[in-house]
Amino acid sequence: MRKGILSLTALTAAAALTLTACGDDSGESGDGSGSAKGKVGVILPDTTSSVRYESFDRPYLEQAFKAAGVGYDIQNAEGSAQRFQTIADQMLTSGVTVLIVDGLDSNSAAAVQRKAQAQGVKTIDYDRLTLGGVADYYVSFDNVKVGEELGKGLQKCLGEKKSNIVYLNGAPTDNNATLFSQGAHSVLDKATTYTKVAEQAVPEWKAERAATIFEQMWTEQQGKIDGVVAANDALGGAVVSILKKNEQAGKVAVTGQDATLEGLQNILDGNQCMTVYKPVKQEADAAAKLAVSLINGQKGETNGTVNDPTGKRDVPSVLLTPIPVFKDNVKQVVDDGFIKKADLCKGAYAAKCADAGIK
Repeated sequence: MRKGILSLTALTAAAALTLTACGDDSGESGDGSGSAKGKVGVILPDTTSSVRYESFDRPYLEQAFKAAGVGYDIQNAEGSAQRFQTIADQMLTSGVTVLIVDGLDSNSAAAVQRKAQAQGVKTIDYDRLTLGGVADYYVSFDNVKVGEELGKGLQKCLGEKKSNIVYLNGAPTDNNATLFSQGAHSVLDKATTYTKVAEQAVPEWKAERAATIFEQMWTEQQGKIDGVVAANDALGGAVVSILKKNEQAGKVAVTGQDATLEGLQNILDGNQCMTVYKPVKQEADAAAKLAVSLINGQKGETNGTVNDPTGKRDVPSVLLTPIPVFKDNVKQVVDDGFIKKADLCKGAYAAKCADAGIK
């Protein structure tokens, strides 16, 4: 059994999880003037592994905390474990009562959580599970399921023909990347017509590293690659750039994740076969709801557990359902307001959006 495998207990649909307001919306930037007395600190990891953190997580979390009348402080570690630690120290000194962390790596995040615990501050793992940590709760999408959707998506795009496939996994320090790979393998390893010819993790999820790694794979395989399990849209975009360089874009099935603007446009172009959409607002609302429960001294509402093999414990969790997106349902991402039609459908993409039913 691979490290980090999910153990789900009484898993139910959680797409409808919403934040229950615990005070009137004063419109203040989280000064704690509502009925829920406390302050929440949120540390986001970076701006490189995904554009989601600043574009979506931050504003959705702000919106949820304002609605609950809870004081908050949201900062981004910008990919630096040292900055992550500094932000945590500042937040703990400022008197946060709940700390939500999306760790860069488990070691640094666990150290922060233990320090918070020593000061009586409750912690919530957000999006990424901290292995060996002490978080009271974990909020994320079912990340093995995300990987399964990547595998199923590639399978749908390739069909049953004999195919050489490669894996571009996420950062080796990110437990989610382990789970994505695990889920994808659980699907694709059963396909007897597929042959894995290469697999490599991409340090820090950096697209430029992914481009270099895939170009090396392409050269070593003499261009005989039919499908690529790219763990997110940034990595998928890096693959597409190399395929364009070799005049093979659209001829190789490429996956992705996060339903980014680039990823959706690559899908509309026919250069990426699918992505996995994770409605971030559900995740932000669920985390905020748990934080408010902790502030009020209440037990949080969960729908499963996730096993932490390093800490040898099951973490109470809210696990949300990811959505596979192909050209025929790109419209759903726009209808949800996750990507604006004006951004996706400008210029040459206007006609392609119309063809995809986005009007």
